[in-house]
Amino acid sequence: MAKVPDLSVEQFVELLQAKSSNNRRLLGLDLGTKTIGMAISDSNWSIASPVDTIRRKKFTTDVELMLAYIKKEGVQGLVMGLPYNMDGSEGPRAQATRAFVRNMRPLTDLPLLYWDERLSSYAAEQAMLEADMTRRKRAKNIDQIAASIILQSCLDRLQEHRNGTSG
Repeated sequence: MAKVPDLSVEQFVELLQAKSSNNRRLLGLDLGTKTIGMAISDSNWSIASPVDTIRRKKFTTDVELMLAYIKKEGVQGLVMGLPYNMDGSEGPRAQATRAFVRNMRPLTDLPLLYWDERLSSYAAEQAMLEADMTRRKRAKNIDQIAASIILQSCLDRLQEHRNGTSG
């Protein structure tokens, strides 16, 4: 099976601009072993909002649910959290994420950007603790909050790129 190329931010933006759509919403994904957290951006790439958590069943079912949401919301690009190890290497979870994307690739031609998701779940947990969420609410929302943190980090970088302040 062909490797899905790792796009740079610049390549990702070029692919999105080639679509020439007014609706430029992005979908952020936090792929876990039991769930897939989803977050969506506004069309200006300013704000990421948590939207849903898919309870994983089978690959086909999971992707069908994602693709239905993508179609409903007019999503133009995907930002997939890539779980690097703390030392920057890729372990089994990153390999599983890449395998998921490889299997999903024939089903959608949307541009996909891998995004470093280190500490996103920790940040999501901290944010929910600060908001005084109950344990039950935290467990229910952690994956979509993590997806929104991943997506917001990417959106911030895209804004820097757009403003010419990236380094």
